[in-house]
Amino acid sequence: MRRADRLFQIVQALRGGRRVTARALAEKLEVSARTIYRDIADLQSTGVPVEGEAGYGYVMQDGFDLPPLMFSHQEIVALVAGARLIRAWGGLQMAQAAEEALIKINAVLPEAARARAAAVQIHAMTAVGLDDATRDLIDRLEAAAEDRTRMRLDYRDAGDTRTDRLVRPLGLGFWGKVWTLLAWCEVREDFRMFRIDRIASAAPQGRFRAEPDKTLAAFLKREHDRNPDL
Repeated sequence: MRRADRLFQIVQALRGGRRVTARALAEKLEVSARTIYRDIADLQSTGVPVEGEAGYGYVMQDGFDLPPLMFSHQEIVALVAGARLIRAWGGLQMAQAAEEALIKINAVLPEAARARAAAVQIHAMTAVGLDDATRDLIDRLEAAAEDRTRMRLDYRDAGDTRTDRLVRPLGLGFWGKVWTLLAWCEVREDFRMFRIDRIASAAPQGRFRAEPDKTLAAFLKREHDRNPDL
């Protein structure tokens, strides 16, 4: 769970004047009690009225709520359309998160804005969608890019030639039904793009340290220098 999501869940758990211990929050969110102590301190420093202390429990003052979400008409269209696209063509966890995000947004939108969201007529058509194995791989590669985890790929090119690659995942790209992994290839010692539907297997191989010349930003700068129109 990402930190922003965890902070949101802590606020949700403390609503309604319920006293909750750090241990209970830690078990619910699958983190250590020390992490909860730090999160509570961060919430308090931003003005969230959480009271209590370690060993006693925490409670939030009545009447506190998260700031209301206000979106323009075009922002609502973009959010709904984007969530529907991810739901149709994203990873398994991405699709579930998109659905949950729409539910949360609808829960706090004013009635008129909810009606606009429901009226968005942009849909993702999936006559032949992604299979669950590919969706799961998308999630795992996205997580590897975020966590800086090397991956060993069993990759097959367009001619079905097999290669074994050790890569540093840097990001994912979606090209309309086709996902690609942008990575630094330690075999070729250069940036490479891999079609995800051609990756037969991907296994984690330990974390890597970011280097300035082997990042997504470095790749994009190189490509822009080669072709300023990109």
